[in-house]
Amino acid sequence: MKARVHVMLKEGVLDPQGEAVRHALGAMGFEGVDGVRQGKVIELDLAEADSTAAHEQVADMCEKLLANTVIESYRIELI
Repeated sequence: MKARVHVMLKEGVLDPQGEAVRHALGAMGFEGVDGVRQGKVIELDLAEADSTAAHEQVADMCEKLLANTVIESYRIELI
């Protein structure tokens, strides 16, 4: 089973990388981009076949390593 984890900064947390991308897009002539939030996507190949157990395992990974839950939120997608 595969899992995809989407990690983003929580609302209200400053995103300097997103702001740099927004600024660069404006400098390149792309008008009308009022905000950019940048995150990361992590894909995992899991040996677990049970979707409930796999989701719990990935959530545990997120809480312990993949996401800084103080400033980031995550969403798990089993594929």
